[in-house]
Formats: sequence, C-alpha cells, structure tokens
Amino acid sequence: MIKDNKQWFTSWFDTPFYHILYKDRDDKEAQAFMESLSSYLNISEDGEILDLACGKGRHSIYLNSIGYHVTGLDLSKESIDFASQFENDTLHFDVHDMSKPYHKQFDAVFNLFTSFGYFDDEADNLNTIKAIKANLKPNGVGVIDFMNTNFVLNNLVSENTKTVDGITFNLKRFVENGYLIKDISFEAEGAHYNFQERVKAFTLEDFKAMFEKAGLQLLDVFGDYKLKKYHPDFSERLIMIFM
Repeated sequence: MIKDNKQWFTSWFDTPFYHILYKDRDDKEAQAFMESLSSYLNISEDGEILDLACGKGRHSIYLNSIGYHVTGLDLSKESIDFASQFENDTLHFDVHDMSKPYHKQFDAVFNLFTSFGYFDDEADNLNTIKAIKANLKPNGVGVIDFMNTNFVLNNLVSENTKTVDGITFNLKRFVENGYLIKDISFEAEGAHYNFQERVKAFTLEDFKAMFEKAGLQLLDVFGDYKLKKYHPDFSERLIMIFM
C-alpha cells in the first residue's frame, strides 16, 4: 500500500490520480459562475484578479479569456506546471502558500470550489483570510466559494465507488473532530493507493468570526453558482463576498 504522510493536499493534489478522479467537473457551470460573479462585482474590464488555490487554472484561464488580468496561485507544483502552458502577457501562474500574502495587490481575490480549510494547523485558516485582505487593493473585494456544510452533512453519502479511465476509486466519507473526511483508495499501475481529503466543516458563522478577526466586512452571501439567495439548509454552496 502506498500512503503519504505529508499534509494530505501536498501529496494528493500532486498526483495524476487526483485529476483523473475529478476530470468530469462541469466547465460550463464554472464559466457561467465566473461571468455572473465578475458582472455582479462590476470589476473593470482590465481589472486584476487573483485566483487563489487555482489548481490547473480552469477559472484563471476563462477569466483571462473574457478580458481580465489574472494571476493563479497554487501550492501544487504539478498543477502550476500544467497551467503555465497557458500563460500570456495578462495571465500568470505561480507556486505559493495561500496562508501567506503574495507580493502584489488585486482588484479581487477569488478562492473557489472549496479550496479552503485544508490546514493541519487551524491558525493557517485565519492566516489565509488575513493574506487575502493583504492582497486586496483599497476597495478590492474577496470571494470565498465554499461548500454549504449543513447541506453536505445532511446529504452525505457515506460510501460509493467511481470508475474513471479504468481506475475504480473507493470513496468513504465521514466527520471526525470537526473535519469532513474522504478516504480514497484504489489500485493502479500494479500498486494500491490510499489518500485522504480533510476539509474543516466551517459554517457561515465560523467565517463571520474569521472575517471579524481579520478586519473584513461580509457584504453578501449566495447559495449557488447562479447567485441565488443562500439558505443554511438547502443551498449547495456558501459563496461569500467581503472586503
């Protein structure tokens, strides 16, 4: 069995298997979300956006294609190496730890697709909020797109399998010590692999407390990618706009 004891995201995100498991993500939905969000925020046509924890850059690339100057940051060197092939004069990627401020300020900072709450040291979650604040220009706006924890827990599928590209992933989900945990096991290339995803089960109230500690103001909350009103029990997403 192959298991990596580093922080889970530094090992799992750098494997090709992570991208295989999640290759069916809905790009059309993501693009429509970016259009709705950028329109709602009224970001100027040549505005600068930071895509924090950008993965392979799907949001960054699309935001750049509709006219924005975009920087995508991620801790995964493999993801950034892949995304870098799409760089141009107004699209750049860099390897960076999201819990620390970057060396530039932006009109907007986006943290999308539940790319928050990963750290073993819980202080780094607040540090990330503070880093987002430091990376905002005066009157800049931050966006965190997180899971709606209440909805996820109420609809949790404890166990299932998913076969992608000939690999059968065995998925088990449970809650432990305030974290939503997904165990992922599979066989590939003659070896057995076991990885784990751990995300802190933050609620809206938890984020409000962190925003207050960081000196940020929550402006609006949406419950899905069409920017419909947030409901604590029935919304699939928790999308927070703050500055």
